[in-house]
Amino acid sequence: MSEIRWQKSSFSTDAVECVELADCVGHVLIRESDTPGTVIRTTPHRLRALLASVKADA
Repeated sequence: MSEIRWQKSSFSTDAVECVELADCVGHVLIRESDTPGTVIRTTPHRLRALLASVKADA
């Protein structure tokens, strides 16, 4: 099994608390850097839909 590679959000800059994403065989993993033990797993399609919804409400 390969190691999960977490990538910090570009919006996080140098902040200590930031959102991190990882690719995991057809799924996207999401966590906050200050609570790395809590991970949300979703599909790329559902993540795109969530982000589109959040942007539409902004």
